[in-house]
Order: sequence, then structure tokens, then C-alpha cells
Amino acid sequence: MAGVPGLCALLLASLCGLQVQGAQALRAAGSPAGLTPSAPAGPAALLLRRLRERVRRLQGGEGPGLGPRAGWLQQPLDPFNSSDGRTFLQRYWVNDRHWAGRDAPVFLHLGGEGSLGPGSVTAGHPAALAPAWGALVISLEHRFYGLSVPAGGLGSTQLRYLSSRHASAQVAPRQPLRKLGSRRARRERRPEPQSCPLGSALPAPLGPLLLPVFVTFSSKRPGKLRPPSRLVGAAGSPEGEGGRPVSAGPARASLGACGSLSRAEDRAELLEALQALVGSAVQYDGQTGAPLGVHQLCGLLLQGARNGSHPEAYLGLRLAAQVVMHSLGQRCLSSSRAQTVTQLKATEPQESGVGDRQWLYQTCTEFGFYVTCEDPGCPFPQLPALPSHLELCEQVFGLSASSVARAVAQTNSYYGGQAPGATRVLFVNGDTDPWQVLSVTQASGPSEAALLIPGASHCADMAPERPSDPASLRRGRQSILRQLQTWLGQAKEERQLGGPA
Repeated sequence: MAGVPGLCALLLASLCGLQVQGAQALRAAGSPAGLTPSAPAGPAALLLRRLRERVRRLQGGEGPGLGPRAGWLQQPLDPFNSSDGRTFLQRYWVNDRHWAGRDAPVFLHLGGEGSLGPGSVTAGHPAALAPAWGALVISLEHRFYGLSVPAGGLGSTQLRYLSSRHASAQVAPRQPLRKLGSRRARRERRPEPQSCPLGSALPAPLGPLLLPVFVTFSSKRPGKLRPPSRLVGAAGSPEGEGGRPVSAGPARASLGACGSLSRAEDRAELLEALQALVGSAVQYDGQTGAPLGVHQLCGLLLQGARNGSHPEAYLGLRLAAQVVMHSLGQRCLSSSRAQTVTQLKATEPQESGVGDRQWLYQTCTEFGFYVTCEDPGCPFPQLPALPSHLELCEQVFGLSASSVARAVAQTNSYYGGQAPGATRVLFVNGDTDPWQVLSVTQASGPSEAALLIPGASHCADMAPERPSDPASLRRGRQSILRQLQTWLGQAKEERQLGGPA
């Protein structure tokens, strides 16, 4: 990559971006799409995504008129087919407030399965590092998410061009970065494409940056499709004390379900929502925007037990559900599988930019990433969660369970699974983050490093710094800084010698 102006650095939250990263709900004009107390419940199976959106939006401090405006790049719809002339406009954000110019680093944040807002370049660890480094901070919204949706909508024919491989191909090193830092589109309602690609913001050489994927992760080395150990209670009904089935009527009243629980698939839908509620407390424990942390959740679940009284059935879960639903502006927990399928079949881009249909498509065709509860020590009833997830692939896209398994295997083969063989990549995880079992947590060499931060939850290192951050998280960010200094120093030497940087 001789001729690339400046030293280039990449701070990539792979998992935060593909499960998870810097997203904001945006309307067509770019303003936040706030939820109201009367907002309907979203699909239960995707409740965790709603909570992720809330955490990222509040961490970014994004709102109308804050931060830089969006710019637009004209991108090929199919970067693997040079004879296909179709293009689409892909949104990016630039923070050039601290950029020291041509020889300064460029921090590129690749967006994941949601919208990106101005907070992606003004808040968080990369933005905090920018003043000291004189760095240019850029974020690129993932194709098919947010406002970066190609013309034609989200039909299955269009979604063929939605994959991590398509996304990474369009940012592969190609040309020098020229005017991206200074030119920005001023009219968001009418996007104006820029002429230069973002590829030069990538360091070279750089291998694929995807974490290993599995159909399900119930242990350190999951990956096989397994049938459920047993049904939940009677025909899938929630279990009460001692495993006794509880009827649908009391369960609905106690847990705040939106509709009838007479169908087994709807009871399973409600249980998935409750699992997501508990899972989010662990995943985002202690982070700004998380409605519940582990300590608060445990307090609710144990309420009444300290004085020896016998709490009413589901009291703790009901209280926890009320906290989460209030934070999302929803009245109740969705419990309709039919409603979920209907919403996911809609091919019009969502105004909120959450991207539920797109992300389901990627789980069915690339990643899996289905949360299950099949281990003997699991605190939840062993409902048939994996078959439930896989049925969505069939119901929404006509994709069989066997095709999902093949897709996951192909993704791991393509990217290398837990041995990706990449260069100058630092895999960062918190040891309380459930997703770290799917990551690379052991360094394989100085060029493929790993950092496991004690006590840190999901992508906590990428969040804005706070005085209340634990010492382990502060030390983790310092380790990231030291690794970045090492690689930037190497890149500078290589550039001076006319090498690959």
C-alpha cells in the first residue's frame, strides 16, 4: 500500500459490530427515533437487540444536531462482479476535529448490524484516543443497515448481497484517502456520494477480522445441531415450583405477556424473551444505558426471600420485565410467534434502522449465533430454543436447518474459526461477557494478540470512559493503547523504508 497518506490504524469491535456495535435508531432524515410509552412490543426473539440498541444509543449521547453530519459513498452492489454496474449509497461519519493531517493515524470503525450515528466517531475509546494521536476518526455503516440500504428493499434477491464478505470487500485497500476527511455531504435528506473509497484506512497486511461462529454456544466448543433434551413443562408451558406446569392464564398475568399463551409456540416465544431479559443484564452489566445489571436483577429475583416470606410466583421476573419494558417504551412482552414471523417477512426497510430482518438473514446464512440453554447447569427450562430459531430461517427465508449448519461451517472455514491467521489484530473481550466463548481469547503470536479484561462486560472497552469504570477496565484500555503504539511504530518504520505500510 505504498502511497497511502499517513499511518493507518484500525480499532475494530468485530463482535460489537456484527452482533452488536455502535448503532442508533435513525429516521429517514437522520434524527433519533425515540420510543414512546405506547410503542408496541417488538419480536420476543430479538429483545436482546432492542436492549443493545438502547445501550449503544445512550452511550453515544446521540441526538438531533449533535456531532458531524453524514457523508455518502457510492459503492458497488456486488464488489465481486466487475461487470455488474449497480451501486448504492453507503453512509459514513467523520470526526476530523483533531486530525493532524497526512501523516496522522486514521481510526476506522466498521459498523455492524444496525444504524450508525454521529456518536460512532465522537464517543467511545477511539474518539478518546484521537486528540493525543491527532487521528482522523471514521465510521462506515454496514451495507443494508440504517440508511445504507440499496434501492429495491430487503427482498431475498437483494439480500444475496448482504454478507460479511461483501462488507469487507468494499473496504479492502484500493486507493489513497484523499478528500474524505474534509468533504462531507450537507443534505442528509438527499445524500451526495463521495468519490473515494475507505480502503486506505485499513492497515496492511491485514487478515480477515471475524470471530469464530457457531450455530449455538452452550459450551466452550459448541457447534453441532442438537435436539432439545426435553420439552418445557407440559407441551412447552412455563414451569412453576418443582417443575410443575403453570397454566397460560396466570403466567400471562404474572409476566406481562402481550397476548394469549394458549399455543406452545407462543409460550416458547415468551420464554425466549425472558431469557433475553436475563442475558442482557449479564451482557451489558454495569454499562451506561443497560436497564438492569446483574446486581439489580438478582435483587429483584430474590426480593422477599431475605425476610423468609414466600414471594408470589414470578414476582422477580415480573418486576425485571417491567423495568426493561419501561426502558424500551413497550407496554408488554411480545408472545406471538405469528407476529414475529410477519414482522420479519416485511421487505420494506425499517424506519428505526434496527435491521431485524437483515440480521436474521445473516444468522441463517453465515453466523448462527443462537443463544441456547441446553447444559445441565442452565437455570432456565430447557425449552427447544435452537429448533425455534432455526424454524424462523425456514418460515421467513425458506432456509432449512441443514443449510444453516452448512453456512456456519463455511464461514468458519473461510475466516479460520478460532485460528484466523490474521496480522496486527487484537481480540478484546471481557471475561463476564457471554460472547467471549466464541472469541479468540488466547494470543497466537505478537501479530495476533488477545486481551481478556477481568470483570468487563460486552464491548465495555469501546464504551466512553467513566470515573466509575473499574481498575481492570482502565488497565485494559491501557493495554490496547500500548499495542496500538507498537503497531503504529512498526507501520511508521515500514513506511519510511518503503515497506508494506
